[in-house]
Amino acid sequence: MAFTHALSGAVLAAPVVAVAPELAAPAAVAGIVGGLLPDLDLFVGRHRRTLHFPVLGWALALPAIGIAAVAPTAATVAAAVGTASFAVHAGTDALGAGDEIRPWERTSAEAVYDHLRGRWIRPRYWIRYDGAPEDVVATAVLATPVVAFYPAPLPAVAAACVVLGVAYAAVRRRLPPIVEEFVG
Repeated sequence: MAFTHALSGAVLAAPVVAVAPELAAPAAVAGIVGGLLPDLDLFVGRHRRTLHFPVLGWALALPAIGIAAVAPTAATVAAAVGTASFAVHAGTDALGAGDEIRPWERTSAEAVYDHLRGRWIRPRYWIRYDGAPEDVVATAVLATPVVAFYPAPLPAVAAACVVLGVAYAAVRRRLPPIVEEFVG
């Protein structure tokens, strides 16, 4: 669920919140953006393949993290957290369902594409599907440190993610027929 990915990106900024609170807001915002960015391939290319890099994403993130550790500025720290969040998003997609419209039916063996090995990583179903009850729980758990320790307006953003995640989960299983009608 997009809200879970956004908050996992924000949580990656936790060390920044603790060590350099003046850089916390740009780091958390970059984490949120990095956590959402891979899903732009819903609109361009093939979802979970075009902008999802579960292994190669770290080729961007690790150097960015190293640069931020040596020269911590708002830009370098934001780049580090954003690229790490981008890489984490793709990796965590493999922990959920495949990329099918009704993921609870488990009809796909393709969770996310590994460009390095040239093959699909299979779904693990730790979170059965986006919007499943356990996905809402994950969103709420990830929101907790953001609400408790991050500077404004990030707690409000985290709370909104939880509210929107609950709303999405309430209608998730009703969405496939609507999507099929509009998309074909």
